[in-house]
Amino acid sequence: MKKSVGAKTLLFPNPVLMVGTYDQAGKPNLMSAAWGGICCSEPPCIAVSLRKARYSYDCIVERKAFTVGIACEDKMAEADYVGITSGRDVDKFAVTGLTPVKSELVDAPYAAEFPVVLECRLLHTIEIGIHTQFIGEIIDVKGDTDVFSDDGLLDIMKIKPLVYDASHRGYHGVTSCIGRAYTIGKELQK
Repeated sequence: MKKSVGAKTLLFPNPVLMVGTYDQAGKPNLMSAAWGGICCSEPPCIAVSLRKARYSYDCIVERKAFTVGIACEDKMAEADYVGITSGRDVDKFAVTGLTPVKSELVDAPYAAEFPVVLECRLLHTIEIGIHTQFIGEIIDVKGDTDVFSDDGLLDIMKIKPLVYDASHRGYHGVTSCIGRAYTIGKELQK
């Protein structure tokens, strides 16, 4: 039997996304967001939902670009900090010691210390209740050379991404592969 907990924003897991933007003066800013994920294959797109009150909101609207870094276990404190402070009040890069890098493809920065970054051009903006969903076309994905596996693909176990548990407000890591997608289900095909 299932127990109702009501209408809540519970989905397990949520990625911890590091959203990079420039403000009007060109100051780099970084925030963490857990309301986001891949939303289209062709063109490749990612969606990130922000409240209008967030400093990054106007930055995305004005610059029509943002980056999405993948938060990792060894930068958990930095990822949390940029989500609980506002770029209006503090230079998050200076406080955390993270290094801003100017994207060569879109008008937005990213933090060098996060192992994977998606460079995005704003494609659509959708108003949804108290959040606005920004859909960014992924122009490029870059990864540190040490997070690739021998087959040339990004390796989740080397990236060590953070995932967010909205129910308990906790961060978690990922475990080893427990099955091959598009393969394990074939056992049930007749």
